Amino acid sequence: MPHTGLTGSRIRERRLGLRVRQADLARDVGISPAYLNLIEHNRRRIGGKLLMDIARLLQVEPAQLSEGAGQALVAGLGAAAARTETTSSVESDRVEDFAGRFPGWAALILAQAQRIEEMETVVETLSDRLTHDPHLAASLHEVISTVTAIRSTSAILAETQDIDPDWQARFLRNIREEAQRLSSSAEGLVTYLDAGAEAREMQVSAADDLAAFVEASRYHFPLLERPAAGEGELAILLDGAEELRDRGAHDLARRMLVRYLSDARAMPETAFRASLTSTGGDPARVADGFGVGLDAVLRRIASLPPEEGGQESGLVICDGSGTVTFRKGVEGFPLPRFGAACPLWPLYQALARPAQPVEGIVEMPGQEAKTFRCRALSLPRPSSSFDAPPIHEATMLIEPVSEPVGNVLPVGASCRICPRETCAARREPSILGMRS
Repeated sequence: MPHTGLTGSRIRERRLGLRVRQADLARDVGISPAYLNLIEHNRRRIGGKLLMDIARLLQVEPAQLSEGAGQALVAGLGAAAARTETTSSVESDRVEDFAGRFPGWAALILAQAQRIEEMETVVETLSDRLTHDPHLAASLHEVISTVTAIRSTSAILAETQDIDPDWQARFLRNIREEAQRLSSSAEGLVTYLDAGAEAREMQVSAADDLAAFVEASRYHFPLLERPAAGEGELAILLDGAEELRDRGAHDLARRMLVRYLSDARAMPETAFRASLTSTGGDPARVADGFGVGLDAVLRRIASLPPEEGGQESGLVICDGSGTVTFRKGVEGFPLPRFGAACPLWPLYQALARPAQPVEGIVEMPGQEAKTFRCRALSLPRPSSSFDAPPIHEATMLIEPVSEPVGNVLPVGASCRICPRETCAARREPSILGMRS
């Protein structure tokens, strides 16, 4: 419904913006300056030919003068004002006047109010997780219990003057064992918080939504494996994805699914598995056989469920800045959700050697250290402009290895939670405390 009560204010604001004198505008439309002054102060109604003439001279559509700011903007400002206890009723009544005269500032205020509301939701989610997450509560309880045990044992040693040597050795052994247990518990807790593999309630961005969507399906979409799969199947997957909460997440997921569909069409599952078997799992020979890029083969391997008795593969994709844009985790190889990953990963070595495959055996830290074969490749993404700089994308396949052959490279998830003290690539101290 049009709101015409503030048409005069909008006329005045537009006239001043164009630096048109009131007397000049009044003369051009055939009215007196005094009458135009009454109009601009909302003391006279205006419409019909006069409104159209003024709009033409002010180079604006008549509706913009008569209707003013969009009702969504006005309603949004009203809702934001209602959430603020300090806003007086007088100021709330002037929301349309403000939106009509300063639409740009009004849009900025509304965007800030929406952002504040989103951040409040995130804070509430994090608070709820700290309160109700059973894994987190159990881990914190274990850490506190271990610290209490160490403190009690240390107090006995410090306060007892004549203690039997055998008991002293026993107490020291208990402290050492509890300290190792504390270190392991703290490492597991920080890895859980940082990697967030089980914490889908902590999604705070479109990339997190995409990771949740991928994890829910384990990066395998049977609908897209069908020979006739197309836009219909894509729409079904996207429409039914509860993890994708906004348009940005939907766009990321759609681009990922379109690439998945292209890989599935080029390398049908049955033929692809047969090729892997006949080539001994060599991605380069498989790529030659299908006439596709090596990066497509790495993605395809990660997309297929393991054969009976086999182990699942992980996948990481990053852009030229090193930022992880896609992640499919694998047990024992935590992938950080925030900040940079370990610079020693073959993924980043591949960025420095475009179009040259990089392969290496890496070992993650921990009491039960696990080894993985990582195969990586960096290729430029297609560009539609001759003068555009090349945009590189690196892809790394992660495969568990039980009996590694050759040199094993010690790596970590990220410096923040990596306990390797002597690592030459360390950027910052670990919050776990250093140890060799």
